[in-house]
Amino acid sequence: MLEWITNTINSLGYLGIGLLMFVENLFPPIPSELIMPLAGFTASPYQPGGAKLNIIGVFFAGLLGSVLGALVWYYPGKFLGENLLKAWADKYGKWLAISSKDITKAKGWFDRQGNRAVFIGRLVPGIRTLISVPAGIANMHLLPFLIYSTLGSAAWVGLLTYSGYILGSQYELVDEYLAPVSKIVLGGLVLAFIFWILKRRQRRARR
Repeated sequence: MLEWITNTINSLGYLGIGLLMFVENLFPPIPSELIMPLAGFTASPYQPGGAKLNIIGVFFAGLLGSVLGALVWYYPGKFLGENLLKAWADKYGKWLAISSKDITKAKGWFDRQGNRAVFIGRLVPGIRTLISVPAGIANMHLLPFLIYSTLGSAAWVGLLTYSGYILGSQYELVDEYLAPVSKIVLGGLVLAFIFWILKRRQRRARR
């Protein structure tokens, strides 16, 4: 996969970066944690031969691909609904490494967090790809969806791009170091949710 990502970026430049990030949203096993650091590395002046791409162009290419990919999951949620999507995921989702349980997980996240779940979800691996589905199911308006998706994607894409730019040829270390950080962030959010549930039960008990 790394070779395929490298060849795509080297052959198509900014277009390749945008396409890879678009496909990454459709096919979760393709990791943005490799795409954007590698793209950032191509913009680094420290690599042999100097920078091949501009880091600003790399960032916006990745951002555009990411936001457009988010829309692909938003509209099925909006027009098909939860039950049809779950049935489809159980039947065909194995080709995209997606199941009805993944949709349920993403919907639960959205129900707990509201519209801001789109922003937060775009920063959490394992949730970021499918957070658009419950947003569509909940009939979240397109404009705020695009705003939250763009802001969350910009933070994620920017972090990965800059990491690859700084690390240079060691861009593969981004995934190694980011994975535990992502787990800590996700764990912190889960603990915050449990704390919120307990506080809510205490308030009800007092009534």
